[in-house]
Amino acid sequence: MARFSPAMLSVTLADEVSAGGSLTPRRYTLTHSDATGALFLTIGIDYDRKALSAFQARSMADEVLAEWTEDDAGYALVLHCRAQGGLPIYGTARMRRRIFEGYMPLVLAAMRYGDREFLDAHPEFDDAPVSVQYHYRNKRRKDRAEWGRLGDYALRP
Repeated sequence: MARFSPAMLSVTLADEVSAGGSLTPRRYTLTHSDATGALFLTIGIDYDRKALSAFQARSMADEVLAEWTEDDAGYALVLHCRAQGGLPIYGTARMRRRIFEGYMPLVLAAMRYGDREFLDAHPEFDDAPVSVQYHYRNKRRKDRAEWGRLGDYALRP
């Protein structure tokens, strides 16, 4: 699969978040252009509804949403992917999940790089575990996969 390049990423910080702001709520909406390969990351207290209402997002349902969560074990970054969604011509749930899995290192590198100022100011969150939750049309069915620690996806010089 493709490797992440910072030149391919456009980042938008919503008005209510900042690099020095609070962790929760802090949500990420990652979309892309099939035509150019460009990635678009919005960081805000809510998901980017405008990006999610775009034709490609509605028809393909291939965006990645992420949010920070906290429980007794501490903070974690949870990503949400629709393994079965969008128009059926874009593949079966098994095929779509494999595609998401193939691109997940690129996705995580883009999110880590896109919010690097915040994460560099709070290095403890690089130790946060990352998990991906796959959603299906049957809302009761969900799969979850663990993807290591967020710091594993930081660009190294």
